[in-house]
Amino acid sequence: MHFNPYGGAAAELAVRLVNADPGQDLALLLAEAGYRPIGAVGPRQADALRRWTRRLEEVFRAPGVELLNSLLAETTSRPYISTHDGRTPHLHYAAESAPIDERVKAYTAAGLAELFCAAPNRIGRCARPECPQVFVDTSRNGRRRFCSDRCANRVNVARHRSRTAQRQKMIT
Repeated sequence: MHFNPYGGAAAELAVRLVNADPGQDLALLLAEAGYRPIGAVGPRQADALRRWTRRLEEVFRAPGVELLNSLLAETTSRPYISTHDGRTPHLHYAAESAPIDERVKAYTAAGLAELFCAAPNRIGRCARPECPQVFVDTSRNGRRRFCSDRCANRVNVARHRSRTAQRQKMIT
């Protein structure tokens, strides 16, 4: 499924932030996600982004209008149309001169809100109980339940082994 840039790339950035290890280099994470302009991620911005990440995680636990409106209200969002770097006109939700944490907050909040409005069931958390990972479901049919094939396989193998063990008990 294709999303607009805020429902897609911005929501995917939210996923990367939530799934990141606590000690992850946030400047590197942002660069790997294709978020530009990067700018410096100082200690204050890193702390703010880590707090923000905990708020984003709430959306993946229980997406809802009130929570997303609360996130949007927490940002310094002031939407405007930009045409930087020769790109076609597109929306920015924070001034390019704003600190990196404020830009990321506005970007991810808008992305998750856009995704929620378009397809709320595509904001997901892995169905394997031991897995804390979150995801944005971009599958064609919108029925993704696991963060990865690895987690899906683990659950399916465990079910298979359980059924096999039950059959063995019935036979003996």
